[in-house]
Amino acid sequence: MKAVLLAACLTLMAAEAQAISRYDPSRMSCGRVRATIAREGAVILRYQSTRTPGLPLYDRYVRSQGFCNMGEVRARASVPSADTKSCIVYKCKRVDTDRRFRRRIFPD
Repeated sequence: MKAVLLAACLTLMAAEAQAISRYDPSRMSCGRVRATIAREGAVILRYQSTRTPGLPLYDRYVRSQGFCNMGEVRARASVPSADTKSCIVYKCKRVDTDRRFRRRIFPD
C-alpha cells in the first residue's frame, strides 16, 4: 500500500514538472519575456552564463506569489534578453526567519 501511494505521488510530481514551458530569454526581447511569464504564470528560462562560457543556467520564474510553494516568496531576479543585459523578472526563493531579530533571510 505504501509503495503504491509513493508511486502515485512521484507520478504526480513528474507530470507537474513536465507541464511547464522552457524558453531561451537571450532570443527574446525583455517585453516578450515578461509577457510570456505573465501569460503562462510560471516558466523555465534557460540561458548561458556570462561568467563561465558554455555553462547553461536555468531557473523557474513566476508571475505572482501564488505560483510559489509554501515557505517561499516571490523575489526579484534578472535574466539576459536580446535587447538588454538585465531584464527584471521574479522567481521563488525559500525564506528562513531569524527569530531573534524577526527578519527574513534569503539563503543562496
